[in-house]
Amino acid sequence: MTESAGPPPEPRHPGDDDAAGPATHGPGAGSSPTGAGTARRRRRWLRYTAIGVGVVVLAAGGTGWAVYEKLQGNITEDTDAAAELARYEKERPTSLVRGAQNILLIGSDSRAGAGNRKYGRDSGTQRSDTTILLHISADHKRALAVSLPRDLMVDIPSCRTRKGTRSGPMFAMFNYAFEQGGSACTIRTVEKLTGIRVDHHMIVDFSGFKDMVDAVDGVAVCLTEPMNDRAAHLKLPAGKQTLNGEQALGYVRARKSLGNGSDTDRMDRQQQFLGALVNKVQSNQVLLNPTKLYPVLDAATSSLTTDPGLASLRGLYNLVRGMRDIPTEHVQFLTVPRRSYIYNANRDQLVQPAAEQLFTQLRTDAPVVVAKKTPKESSAQSSSDGSGEDGSDTDNMAYEHDGYDDGKPGYPSVLSGSSPSPAPTFRGNTAAQDACG
Repeated sequence: MTESAGPPPEPRHPGDDDAAGPATHGPGAGSSPTGAGTARRRRRWLRYTAIGVGVVVLAAGGTGWAVYEKLQGNITEDTDAAAELARYEKERPTSLVRGAQNILLIGSDSRAGAGNRKYGRDSGTQRSDTTILLHISADHKRALAVSLPRDLMVDIPSCRTRKGTRSGPMFAMFNYAFEQGGSACTIRTVEKLTGIRVDHHMIVDFSGFKDMVDAVDGVAVCLTEPMNDRAAHLKLPAGKQTLNGEQALGYVRARKSLGNGSDTDRMDRQQQFLGALVNKVQSNQVLLNPTKLYPVLDAATSSLTTDPGLASLRGLYNLVRGMRDIPTEHVQFLTVPRRSYIYNANRDQLVQPAAEQLFTQLRTDAPVVVAKKTPKESSAQSSSDGSGEDGSDTDNMAYEHDGYDDGKPGYPSVLSGSSPSPAPTFRGNTAAQDACG
């Protein structure tokens, strides 16, 4: 086994010609679980720290074909989005850095499907409850997850609706793009907003999220105060708690019962939870135990609707293979710089020029600096808690960027005579940070 592993081989049907040679990955059927073979296999498990681990190992065994087919069949291919995006290919941004990838992760609040109806009446529509733009650097040493607020006021292009008609362009809340035109409309809206090419996308629903958490035997969080949210059916004491899937869903979706009640505060909590989930999945408890790994693989694939490029175990393997060596301290989370919309405190608008600076760094694959507190916050502790009188955020996503004035929304301006300023520090966290630390 070399250090540079390729994608998993296509599974072979029983009775295939053995002249093709033995499988090059994982132990063969009937191999001994003792001695040097055990040491080699343990090194392989440690090397593959994502979905590719299970694909390689499970596909090699005597029952691997059935398992492979089961996992492969779980994934739903988003062919409608592919066709719509192809229609507008000429207007989409181009990738500036070869090897860097941008994946749009969409959490759907659809009540359709098994297990989702108890969260509300199925009205036949769905919105993007959570949307994250995941950037993987070309050198595969950094990953940055940027949350896009659902209430952000944006330009939504003309899109093909779920009924087959075409909507007109509009200025509306960001999550309306998914409700109106699904993933393709959301992708085109993100690309229009950021100038960043979206290479792939994934959609996950309530049940898929819960199953992932349950598959890793829960995820630990830290509550600074007790939680009693009737809407989320969640009552928890303060302190460190290990949440099961149902509790975790209530925790990441709760709004008014935790923090200052803002959507930005909720996104911060979602990012911390995802960091803890990354840590749990990468732990030896999961990756070195096939009986624990298979449920994770099953839950992950069952919950996914993806573009055709990712709608296979091979496609997913090629994606996560590039992330396997990224240390948790280089898996970063932040929310796009935003503040309350000038005409409606319950909506959001981008903070400029910080947002454009962030988008430029992502387009050019430049490193982004995140910290729990920005230099500006650390040097001048303000008595303000970042909330307006109505409890809404006024500028909850702080950043440090000297040399620019804030200007008007959408119209950043450089101070006359100022020298170029250093890259900003954005408020965020990493997967290595302990929420209870």
